[in-house]
Amino acid sequence: MKHNPSDRTARLAQSDIRAMTLACAKVNGINMSQGVCDTPVPPVVIQAAKAAMDRGHNIYSRFDGISELRQAIASKLASYNRITADPETNITVSAGATGSFQATCMALLNPGDEVILFEPFYAYHVQAILAVEAVPRYVSMHAPEWSFDMQDLERAITPKAKALVVNSPGNPSGKVFTRTELEQIAEMACRHDLMVITDEIYEYFVFDGREHISLATLPNMSARTVTIGGYSKTFSITGWRIGYSVAEATWAKAIGAMSDVLYVCAPTPLQYGVAAGIRELPQSFYAGLATEHQQKRDRFCHALEKAGLPPSVPQGAYYVLADVTRLPGKTGRDRAMYLLDKTGVAGVPGEAFFEGPEGRRFMRFCMAKTDDDLEQASLRIEQLG
Repeated sequence: MKHNPSDRTARLAQSDIRAMTLACAKVNGINMSQGVCDTPVPPVVIQAAKAAMDRGHNIYSRFDGISELRQAIASKLASYNRITADPETNITVSAGATGSFQATCMALLNPGDEVILFEPFYAYHVQAILAVEAVPRYVSMHAPEWSFDMQDLERAITPKAKALVVNSPGNPSGKVFTRTELEQIAEMACRHDLMVITDEIYEYFVFDGREHISLATLPNMSARTVTIGGYSKTFSITGWRIGYSVAEATWAKAIGAMSDVLYVCAPTPLQYGVAAGIRELPQSFYAGLATEHQQKRDRFCHALEKAGLPPSVPQGAYYVLADVTRLPGKTGRDRAMYLLDKTGVAGVPGEAFFEGPEGRRFMRFCMAKTDDDLEQASLRIEQLG
């Protein structure tokens, strides 16, 4: 038969995250590979979603989201991010932040456009770029602080460069870009007329007193930045798929049109649940997220150190990249499978986040687990020491 998958499908790799999740399930292990977020959902979020179902909000919403959610996001953007956004013209609710990123790529990129990413990168960003036949270019960051050289960024910009992706706090690195770094990136974006796409879904997960800064708030950046966020991580509802993008009106209209084609709309009653959470949860909830996950970070990074798997201690988000070169195996996948076999703990091979060979040095672990599971994983890892 000649009915083969499309050429663009051939460019998409199977997710190492999904592969390790399946391998972990086969041995009934502790899954620290996928960012599923096992922590509890705030009751107000679930109750509001159930109430919306009971009230009959079970049909399509407007393609860019229900009014209540867009207004709640606009209020949150103003108070937390310091971004001014019109809920009618600038905000598009979509099927998760990943869905927002895909719709943005489809709406604003053409085949052959070059998109610059910092390495290590989130694999789904690269896959979304490849799916629209754009071309990823990489700027290396260096462990353990995940610093980078602005000259490397300058060299990555060619006449074909269209966009730059900034993921802060970062997955998988946990890097939180400083104001100075963001100002330098903004200056370069303006000078080279680049669009910037930011993924800020971990915006509340910042540690050691650091500050989350939205790049769109810097001078001359509002009109050239697409800010992407969501509540999968904040409310521990990764399966609900509620994300959003914020952009100037012309871009937002195009992103909304593509989101409509891809998903029609995000799940309607679940949008009501998220809107209630944004409106009703106190600021102490968000401060508690950072405190709780910093404690998880400290416990698991201590276990990695004890096991001789030095971690690049994350500044935010809830992942850690550990140097696993002391484990047997030639590739990251070899080492990930060895660790799973010996401890029952699943991580993701570092090659999933690097274009070059450096990835084989690392393994990513997700620390958004219940305290009991995290403690059990930590004790198992420590046995390697």
